[in-house]
Amino acid sequence: MEVILLENIDKLGTRGQLVKVADGFGRNYLLPKKLAIAATPQNRKWVEQQRVRFLKLEAKEKVDSQDLAQLLEGVTVTMIRKTGEKGNLFGSVTALDVSEGLAAQGYKIDRRKVQLDQPLKILGEYNVSVKLHREVFATVKVKVEPDEESRAKVEAAAAASAAKTESKPQDESAESPEPEAPVSDTKPQEEPETKS
Repeated sequence: MEVILLENIDKLGTRGQLVKVADGFGRNYLLPKKLAIAATPQNRKWVEQQRVRFLKLEAKEKVDSQDLAQLLEGVTVTMIRKTGEKGNLFGSVTALDVSEGLAAQGYKIDRRKVQLDQPLKILGEYNVSVKLHREVFATVKVKVEPDEESRAKVEAAAAASAAKTESKPQDESAESPEPEAPVSDTKPQEEPETKS
């Protein structure tokens, strides 16, 4: 099935482009959501007339995305999570969590635009990429910190491991002597002589 895209769709094409897609994908997803129209001769003429409008719209979206990228460069999202003693999270921080954190600060970013390869599962500070436009990316700093209860556990575990390392003997040359070979009470057996 051939369709003409009305919106930019990742891994498929750009606005105004004629693409060939599977029948089910076209009929069940692209056409009902008004992301594309059927590639009839009449629609092809309409798209050619609208090409200038599409180019202006594309340029406007790119400029808006660049402005938003400049604003997002200084943004830090702090996520408070419950953790274990070693700093591993119970659960994880996903793209949805980052998107909600940005929304709480007044930046409405769709979760699909947050580029996280894998969810964050360890405490720390991460730089997360946000795809605002095909050509515009921004980097947001995400801090994953423990909640108050977990912070006390992590600090207690760190203090305990520090105490263990301090209590180990510093001089390892004074090792325990090797045990001597056991002395047996039996006499060694004499081997019988063979006559040749």
